[in-house]
Amino acid sequence: MTTLRQLHFLVALSDTLNFSRAAETCHVTQSTLSTGLKELEHALGAQLAERSRQGVVMTPVGSETARRARTILASVAELEDYARSEGVFGAGALRLGAIPTVGPFIMPRALPLIRAAFPALRLYLREELTASLIDGLTEGRLDLAIIALPHDLPREIVAVPLFDDGYKLTTRRGHPLANRDSVDGADLEGRDLLLLERGHCLQRHALSAFPELTMSRDETFAATSLPTLVSMVEQGLGMTLLPDLAVAAGAARGHDIALTDLPGARPRTVALAFRATSSQRSLFCAIGDHLVAARDMMVAEAASLAS
Repeated sequence: MTTLRQLHFLVALSDTLNFSRAAETCHVTQSTLSTGLKELEHALGAQLAERSRQGVVMTPVGSETARRARTILASVAELEDYARSEGVFGAGALRLGAIPTVGPFIMPRALPLIRAAFPALRLYLREELTASLIDGLTEGRLDLAIIALPHDLPREIVAVPLFDDGYKLTTRRGHPLANRDSVDGADLEGRDLLLLERGHCLQRHALSAFPELTMSRDETFAATSLPTLVSMVEQGLGMTLLPDLAVAAGAARGHDIALTDLPGARPRTVALAFRATSSQRSLFCAIGDHLVAARDMMVAEAASLAS
């Protein structure tokens, strides 16, 4: 008999085309995933994927089955949403994902607020890139995600903006732009920026902070995280745009770098994303209020330390 677990395995394999990465996504061993997929093929009487040394190729039946599996998994997630919404408000399990340039900075401050407001809520956190988070919502693997806009979203996913997140120009202290109260766009014309590696939406957002300018990514280096990016700047490898949220969380503290205001930069917008059909919108918005409160507390504390 076909199980939801097997459908999760199939969707993961279809997304990654790699047994190892699919198993990691599903939090199982590669052997467990492979066995589950073989059982699914046996139950359906059809080959779903072709395995070779070069990789994995989905068969036409496998691709269509994976597409239908996504719809089934999303429907199951909606059923779970409905059942939870009929019980105690804020009770049950909630699967929350967040992008790496927001989650690690705001969640440590937001979690105590959320737990105090909803003591019966079991919150499971995931940190993933935006594309993976959107897939997780669409497939029903996640209930809620913290993302940054602008970003193209499928029509079944809605986003509720929480707050704008601007940038600080981040340079070594001896840099020509480091001794100013603020920097405008003209000062950055034609300059290269150290940025996160491809896949992070912050890379695109930083390059579009001044849409009228020509700025490009420094192709020599790419960082895997904001702390790594800050360390690269400290070593004199280049300059970057650091989100205000990360600055408020202390990402630059203890580093010999300069932070300069960019008043004309177009900010990114931190938002909550969820399925349009979810019955838990009121709970999600309440959680969003606590995220905004956490951010405001961080900004106030950072301002107090700087004064």
